[in-house]
Amino acid sequence: MSVQMFLLLLLWSLRVTDTTTGTWRQCADLLPLDLLSFVLERDTSKLVPGVHMKQALGVRGVHFLSPDAPLSFSSSQILVNCDLFPKEFSIISTFKVNHSTPKRNEYIFSLLEAKTVKSAEEVVEDTLGMEMMRNFSGEAQQAKKKTRSHEEPGRLILGLKLSQNGRLHFLFKGQGEAAEPRVFRDARLADNEWHTLVLAIGRHHTRLTVDCKSPLEITSSRPFPSDLNIQRSRFHIGSRGRWKGLFSGLLRQLVLVPNSDATHQICPSLDPQLAALSIPPLLLDRPVRRKQSDRPKVSSEAAQRVSVALERSCSELQQGQMWFNPLRKGLYVCNGSVWITVLEGRGSRSMHEQVLFLFSLLVTSSFHAERERLDYVLEHQVLTTSSETHDVEVFQVPGLGLMAAMAHRSPASGSALYLWTQSGFQLYQNISTHGALAWRHFRMGKKVFLVVSNSGAGADFSVVYKWSNRRKRFVHLQTLQTFCARDWEAFNIEQHSYLAVANHRQGDNNHTINSVIYRWNRSIKSFEVHQMLLTSGAYDWEFFTVGPYHFLVVANAFDGVTTSVDSIIYVWINGKFQVFQTIKTFCATDWEMFRIGSRVFLVVANGHRLHGNGPSQYTINSTIYELDMSGQLFVRFQDIVTHSAVDWEFFSLGEEHFLVVANSYNGESYSLNSILYRWQGYEGFVPVHWLPTIGCSDWEFFSSNGESYLIYSSAKAPLSKVFKLKTY
Repeated sequence: MSVQMFLLLLLWSLRVTDTTTGTWRQCADLLPLDLLSFVLERDTSKLVPGVHMKQALGVRGVHFLSPDAPLSFSSSQILVNCDLFPKEFSIISTFKVNHSTPKRNEYIFSLLEAKTVKSAEEVVEDTLGMEMMRNFSGEAQQAKKKTRSHEEPGRLILGLKLSQNGRLHFLFKGQGEAAEPRVFRDARLADNEWHTLVLAIGRHHTRLTVDCKSPLEITSSRPFPSDLNIQRSRFHIGSRGRWKGLFSGLLRQLVLVPNSDATHQICPSLDPQLAALSIPPLLLDRPVRRKQSDRPKVSSEAAQRVSVALERSCSELQQGQMWFNPLRKGLYVCNGSVWITVLEGRGSRSMHEQVLFLFSLLVTSSFHAERERLDYVLEHQVLTTSSETHDVEVFQVPGLGLMAAMAHRSPASGSALYLWTQSGFQLYQNISTHGALAWRHFRMGKKVFLVVSNSGAGADFSVVYKWSNRRKRFVHLQTLQTFCARDWEAFNIEQHSYLAVANHRQGDNNHTINSVIYRWNRSIKSFEVHQMLLTSGAYDWEFFTVGPYHFLVVANAFDGVTTSVDSIIYVWINGKFQVFQTIKTFCATDWEMFRIGSRVFLVVANGHRLHGNGPSQYTINSTIYELDMSGQLFVRFQDIVTHSAVDWEFFSLGEEHFLVVANSYNGESYSLNSILYRWQGYEGFVPVHWLPTIGCSDWEFFSSNGESYLIYSSAKAPLSKVFKLKTY
């Protein structure tokens, strides 16, 4: 035997010995995983093959046409850097199944081992199963032909299915080869109604909660296995990876919550049959659901398919939906690409217009019964910039007006300041920068200042500028040493002015370095080092005050190995910042503090999950935390699925409160919807508007002459966009 062959066998035997002595890594410390969004949002502009979006009882869900490949994905894409399935977890699912109970076992989802080859008998069985489904649409027939193969998914590791008698079965791989079932015989869910269930799996207990009612519980002497190996396994949504077992109902929500009983996260609920932890954005744009007795006297189809708005997009996803424009008094239907006029009011108050007016009263009354005001986001200005832009800062200069500072990537063009006019932002001043990443404006007394974060090659410095009333320009004031500075924060404590810089890295690899707090020295009129704080790939600082206490929180993004690092909240004590609380984040890129009434919140933008040389996961949860006054710490309030989020912006319009997120990348595309969320009290923040963006890097809210606006910057295209907010 050659030396090389001997060494290979030795290494292999060591690996086998190692893996059989308990070195498998358990999946732990994971955020909730939205399985349905993971397959639906690979391309946000259209549905993936194998599904149709349907609406029932005014609620959207997906209907599965085939067990298509895009509805399957490797478990390692979401269960990263681990080998064993969580020992405890919950599954949240919202679905609707018709009165006629399933004629065969149907899988809501399954987790399968690596593929094997079908036997000849199984091929025949699957062909017969396909013959039984000839009543499917032509599109489904085509999909079936594409998926016919002699390759069969492997053995079941985990699954959730409805049996032929409509009962819910939870299955998992036991000690032998066969799957072990836990059957809830009293849960009959095939009744043509929407239901939300929470299935909580413990060591010996399996608890099912349907529509936030009293739970059903199964106690088993045989525990759920703690060594469920998921290497090379795949999730299949809506099937068991083949035609036999395809789910025939509508699926709206499917979330895996590791290491937690998630019942308390969605229950109690004002609408328990539709209680939600995470719904794919494509399924959220739905009319208000009402009881039959509460609906206005229009056809049930119209009540489900008519929307009221000043503008609506028409695509394949909206085909067949109707739109009423209250200004034009026009009714339109979407044919899959354009709006076709059904009725449109013109000229004098004719019978034609009166019919439209009556229709508008009927439809809008059905919406305003629950929502007193409707909000619209209209594109106001497309601003062409000289380079891609990492950040935009909007601020006021007394005597001049509203300005926006754009942090441009290109050193050749530098960065630019824009002045707000009646026609939008107009170029006002160019400033030489080097790979600018952020601007921050601040005031000291009546004077206005700007500080820029430079990050270009060899640009280990950032610059403070001062507004010159005489020259009507920003002029150089001071240069400060920084290291790939990502952000500046300005604040005042006890009548002293401070600047905090987020130093991201020194050189190419050293991310664990000092970020610096500077203090303004009035006598020499410059900033001096006040305190250094050790950070890990720092991305952002956020300063805020609660009562007499001053806080500063850093977004730590990367320590050189992993993005799973602690971000730190500091509190000001005796003239210095000291650690108050640490929070686990995943490539944290931004913190935003906001208040609603007397409540204090922090929201973090999590960029992506990465460990070592493993794959990056960009579709993950960003989290809102609330300050527990009695416990004196921030506790988790709400998780929101984001796509490499890089910024949050909070703002209020009247008595309503909003958050908008900058979604920048989903692993495949930079062209994504950034989402505007509205505060709904007990329900937290819910999505209300989807704004198309390209590599969105920052959002800023501002007001001018009684009107409200949002502006976003793009890190992947030389443009920024201004949106006008209309509230009725």
